[in-house]
Formats: sequence, structure tokens, C-alpha cells
Amino acid sequence: MNPTKDNNSKPESEGTAQLDFIRARVADDLAAGRNDGRVHTRFPPEPNGYLHIGHAKSICLNFGIAAEYGGLCNLRFDDSNPETEDMEYVESIKEDVRWLGFDWEDRLFHASDYFERLYQFAEELIGKGLAYVDDQSEEEIRATRGTVKQAGTPSPFRDRPTEENLDLFRRMRAGEFPDGAHVLRAKIDMAAPNMKMRDPLIYRIRHASHYRTGDDWCLYPMYDFTHCLSDALEGITHSICTLEFENNRELYDWIIEHLDVPHVPKQYEFARLNLSRTLMSKRKLLKLVEDGVVDGWDDPRMPTISGLRRRGYTPEAIRAFCDRIGVAKRDSEVDVALLEFHLREDLNKRAPRFMAVIEPLKVVITTYPEGQVEDIEADNNPEDENAGTRMVPFTREIWIERNDFREEAPKKFFRLSPGREVRLKHAYYITCDEVVKDENGEIVELRCSHDPESRGGSTPDNRRVKGTLHWVSAHHAVEAEVRQFDHLLAEAEEGVEPEMNPDSKQVLTGCKVEPALAELGPGTTCQFMRQGYFVADSRDSTPESPVFNRTVTLRDSWAKIERKIKQ
Repeated sequence: MNPTKDNNSKPESEGTAQLDFIRARVADDLAAGRNDGRVHTRFPPEPNGYLHIGHAKSICLNFGIAAEYGGLCNLRFDDSNPETEDMEYVESIKEDVRWLGFDWEDRLFHASDYFERLYQFAEELIGKGLAYVDDQSEEEIRATRGTVKQAGTPSPFRDRPTEENLDLFRRMRAGEFPDGAHVLRAKIDMAAPNMKMRDPLIYRIRHASHYRTGDDWCLYPMYDFTHCLSDALEGITHSICTLEFENNRELYDWIIEHLDVPHVPKQYEFARLNLSRTLMSKRKLLKLVEDGVVDGWDDPRMPTISGLRRRGYTPEAIRAFCDRIGVAKRDSEVDVALLEFHLREDLNKRAPRFMAVIEPLKVVITTYPEGQVEDIEADNNPEDENAGTRMVPFTREIWIERNDFREEAPKKFFRLSPGREVRLKHAYYITCDEVVKDENGEIVELRCSHDPESRGGSTPDNRRVKGTLHWVSAHHAVEAEVRQFDHLLAEAEEGVEPEMNPDSKQVLTGCKVEPALAELGPGTTCQFMRQGYFVADSRDSTPESPVFNRTVTLRDSWAKIERKIKQ
């Protein structure tokens, strides 16, 4: 991203300079002099799980708008539910935001910072006759809310005297009552068309220790009460939420209107990101972790930012994807192939190329001198003129991919087969002369001859071959584990709930990689030539026992779709 601080400039997304509806509103507010010419956004995650790719869209939007319009963006943890929140999640969220390339500077806040102020606001509502303590159970309250077509039934405690409400509320804070004995409700309208306005709960009793405030509180504010007032206390100008909070906006405005707040923020909603063949619910992702279906929040199959990072995704690719999909007013599903397209676009420019044989088959080049080791020069990345070259050892015995050989080759098979000549990448032309099998008829070795005049991939007579194979010297190869990942969910017909993909992870051992790959640091992404993009696993890979996760294949279905559209 290349944000600008020129307030009059129009941020350009790929292919268009038109502002999305949120940026258009920000620009209008600035032009009209609203908010004293300020732009102040916030990213407000609840620390009850790890962030996923949908949160990345919100992070890019909130921090991006602030940067583009010369404003500020806060990182605030909406931590008012002690039963689900944890410091582990706080630290992971901070790491993810930083990794994506954004900085909240000194503006790190927590809703729990405001517990005392929020409590005072609640007493203010009670004093104004706009809130009351309800003794009904959650089930009773739910049963009396009514329906979309039918008004709710007022609580028998709705007209409690103000002094009695204040006394009960203070005793709730003091810990006199068990969980569920009382709640505090806003006194609005039990016949409101918007059911969020039917005397919503704003405080409940929870005798649970909070990860920041410990046992100081047993009375915790609800999200709708906490969120808008936190925005007001922080001077937020544009409170940007996803569409599921659209019905909450009326309550957001009501609370702000009826309390003496230092600032009046405004809420705006945009469509959340729904990505095909994956889960976008923290609750469902947490269940996968708790049930052991995946290997933690950073499992490379997970759509979490930490999972994508461990799989080899780059922050640049994710930011480009978020910019590409833009900001819409209606929910829709984005094809995961578009995310993979942006990843390939980024990795193609930066990822060094190496040779790795995932399913090895030994080749003995009978015409090559025994014991000789030859250093072959290889490009690190032909897409990067500054990437340079490296030396790859070549010997009489090498490994090639088992599927690069067919004893009986079909018509359009241009790789190795008996009597056929192919090119070894960066090295020589070889011809298969003999196939060696074991007692079970399994091919265990190929015996080939080489053309010593073809070093570097060409011959004096300029004869052409159609097949080029990657290879690894058998004497110098390092044994590695390769983990190949597919989508978390299996493909499903429209309208059918998708199931978990049983083939989402495949572990291959005994893979042979060139020596330079063992030296890659954990988290380093590269391309296995002809195989795809891979990353040295950040948790398990060591120089002695390298482990590589497949980041993405080389095949790009989205690029094909785009080419057809342009044609």
C-alpha cells in the first residue's frame, strides 16, 4: 500500500480512482469541516480468539483510511467479557497488526480501561429514568421480547423507582448477588420495530476474573454499551463496523444521545469478507482448535493471520487482496483463488528458486565420471535482476521426480521415457537407456547417458527437446519433510453446507532437496521449481531436519479467468 496524507487526494484501488462509499463519506466530512477536520478510526477486536483474513480487511480499512487522510487509528481491545478473553489473544492480535504493516504508535487502549467511566454512565442513565434493574431470568427476558410482527411485553420491574434501581445496581457492583440474579436494561421501547431497541441489556453480573482487572469487578457492561462509549471517550470520528452491526447503529446513537459524552462518533457499516472453502467464524475456528481437528490457531490450513503467515503468505499479498476486493455494502463470497492470485503475484517477484524432489526416483548417468562433482550455475530468480545466482552440485547419481518418468509414455508426455532425451535444468541433456526394477516390478532406478556438449542446456547443433526436469544430486541431497495443504473445506454444491476436507493435509517424508534449502531460515518462502511456492516451517524446520509447507501451487485459476474476461 502507498497511503498518502494529502486530504484532497483520492486513494486509487486497482483499475479505478473512484472512492468507495466509506472513503467518500470521510472526504465529504473533511470538505464540510466536520469533526474539526479530524479523521480518527479504530480497530476494535475482542480478544477471544486469533484474527483471521476477514479481520485483515478491517485492519487495512481502518488503518488505511487514517493514513490516507492524515488521521489516526487506535488499536482497542473490546474486552468486557471475562469468560472468553485471554492475554494470549491480545499478544497474537498485536503481532498480527504489526506484521500486516500497521502501527498504532501510542494509541493502544482497552475497554477495560473505561470500566469505572462506563459504570458512571450507567448510573447517569438510571438517574435520568432511562435504565432499570430487571430481576427476570435471561429466558424470561428472551420470551418477552416479542417478534418482528409482535411487540414485546414490558418487564414487571420496568417502572421501578430510580432510587431503588440505583441501590440495586450498586449492590450488584458490590457482589451481593449471584450471576443471573439481576441485569441492567436500557428503558427505550418494547414496541420498537428494531428489536435491538426493546429495552436491551447493558450490564450483567459475572463472578469471573478478568485477565486485566482481576477480581475488581463482578459487573460487566455489554458490547453495545461499551463500544459506542469507548468510541466517544477516544474521540473516534468514523466508527467502521461490519454489516452484522447495522441494526445496532440505532442503539449506538441512542446511548450517545442520552449521555453527556465528550465527543459524538458516527457508525458506518461495510460488508464483511466471506471467503470460499474456509471458515470465517472465530467460534467455529476455536472449536477446530479445541477438538484437535487442526494443530492450533497457526495451523497453515487455518484462515487466521498467524496460520497464513506460517503457510508463507506475505503481508504485501494480503494487503493487495484487501485493496482489490474493495469495500461494499452487501455481503458476498469472494473466491479464494483471488487471494491465491495476489500471493503468486507477490512471490513470483521475490521468492528465490530452488530444486526439490518430492517423490524421488534415482537416476544414474552412466556416461558421467564416477566421483566427479561439478558446480552448476543456477539463477536465483529470473524475475529479479538483482537476485544473482548460486552454485548447485551435479554428480553421476541424481534424483528426479517419479512422475517425470513413464515407461509407456502417452502422446503428449514430454518428460523422460525409454529412449527419449530431456534437459536437466541448468545442466545436461540425458537419454534413458535402461529401467531397473525390483522383485515386485517396481521401478527403482533409471540408467541414462548424457551429452557432455549440452552443459547449460544447449548443444552445438542446437537440437531441441521439449522436456525440462528439475533434479538434485543424490550425494548432496538433504532429506526433508514436505507438507502439502489444500482448502479447509471440501467443495460443496450450492445451498449445501460444506464439510471438512479430509485431504486438507498431506505429509510427505523422504523428499530430497538441494543443500541451499536446508540453510533457509524458518519462515523463509521460496519456489520449488515446477512444484509451487513453499515456506520453511516457522515452528518445526531445522537445518538438520528441514520441514517445508506448501504455500500455494503454481497453477493459477484466477489468472485464467481474468484472461478470458479480457479476451
